[in-house]
Amino acid sequence: MRLTVQSDYALRLLMHVGAHADRLCTIAEVAQVHGISAAHLMKVTHRLGQLGYLETVRGKGGGMRLARPPERIGLAQVLRDLEPDFHLVECHATGSACVLTGHCRLTGILDAALQRFLQHLDHYTLADLLPADGPPLFSSFPIKAAS
Repeated sequence: MRLTVQSDYALRLLMHVGAHADRLCTIAEVAQVHGISAAHLMKVTHRLGQLGYLETVRGKGGGMRLARPPERIGLAQVLRDLEPDFHLVECHATGSACVLTGHCRLTGILDAALQRFLQHLDHYTLADLLPADGPPLFSSFPIKAAS
């Protein structure tokens, strides 16, 4: 199983913004710290805003912040909201052409594994990923001023 790049970037983005709850964060800052595309992050930010995870502030001095407390952002729910599907094998998709469909036990085993994966993540929130005390997450990464 592999999560999409969108989910990966979304989790990193939420962790970064959650670790800097005292201020607005910018897409350029997150892109630089994580070494990822600002254009892709813009799409991820937009989607997280639509889903109610982020609040964005436009204009000079704008940025983003969490739209709800990190304790109310469940990791499994973020993935359920962002992943287009959880088709681990072809037969999980509608219209599968697999000749074993309906006669194979692997489907049930993989379904159960996926459910356990998500159930495990249901026990964690964004707050579990943020430092309880000490230096803020990502504080050791230098952030260059925009030129």
